[in-house]
Amino acid sequence: MLNFDKDRFVRIQSGAVSIADDVRSLMRTLLADGIERLFFMGTGGVQLLTFPAIELAQRLSTFPVSAQLPAQVVLDPPAGLDAKALVVLPSLSGTTKESVELLAFLKARGVRTLSLTGHKDTPLAREADYNFTNFAEDDTSSESFYLQTLLIVLALLAERGEFEGFDEAVAELKLLPEALVAVKEAFEGAAASLAATIKDETYHIFTGAGSVWPEAHYYGMCILEEMQWIRTRPVHAADFFHGTLELVEPGISVFVFKGEDKFRPLSERVENFARRYTDRVRVLDAATAELPGVSPRVRVMISPIVLATQLERLSAHLEVLRNHPLTTRRYYKRVEY
Repeated sequence: MLNFDKDRFVRIQSGAVSIADDVRSLMRTLLADGIERLFFMGTGGVQLLTFPAIELAQRLSTFPVSAQLPAQVVLDPPAGLDAKALVVLPSLSGTTKESVELLAFLKARGVRTLSLTGHKDTPLAREADYNFTNFAEDDTSSESFYLQTLLIVLALLAERGEFEGFDEAVAELKLLPEALVAVKEAFEGAAASLAATIKDETYHIFTGAGSVWPEAHYYGMCILEEMQWIRTRPVHAADFFHGTLELVEPGISVFVFKGEDKFRPLSERVENFARRYTDRVRVLDAATAELPGVSPRVRVMISPIVLATQLERLSAHLEVLRNHPLTTRRYYKRVEY
């Protein structure tokens, strides 16, 4: 496969799953110590990677789990941001400016913090109350953060008696690193073909529902916009028919992401509509991936991980065909705020 290191990938994703036992023990301790609320506060795209876990918690538990934007929190914090709250701060670099500022703000308020970082000797890794560092880089971070945040929520729910079979689910998740390599291999030809097809296109609509909507938003904003300077319009499938449908016409590219949860019909509704009006409908369906040993119950929770691992292959081909490395930025290191 183009620009892919299998051993590195498996090592990183295995590291993400390996936090399972420690994170459950941590959740047990924190709940016993009076934690009553859980916030996820990431900056930029990494926050989107926490949304599937948050949504899962909100569907299965009455325990308050929500997301907040660091840049807003330090200006006007939400209710309940106190000693009975736990804040999870994901950051690949561990140095993200807004997140570092947030951490200092939270510590001053006595809020307990858990950082998820890709690098150990960094401010967020060193200064948070708890830390899980799993080395990763841009091409492997999506799956890593999806897995870690999923495990945090599953551990919370398991300790509260709202999720049975935690150990069995973790055993299945441990199969994923190798299984995802096979998913990449199976998608490689399609990725190369799709990259060749869209390399000169300048605008795409991205949509999805349920657990795969964050991946649609993430890929449009963080990969195509930030890393390829291609204009996109991410829109939730539930909102597609309240505005964005009027933009669909011949020649318009519509990417439809389909997961395996109960919200799949919302994506299918968009797909059926878009095919009537444009010949550029691109569907990525998590249900087509072969994942031996992974039960339907777990597959429902990992659809965004499957799509992220396929889309990494699209990105690998796209950057070569467009002669635009994914690391190339105009303003990233120069933004003043």
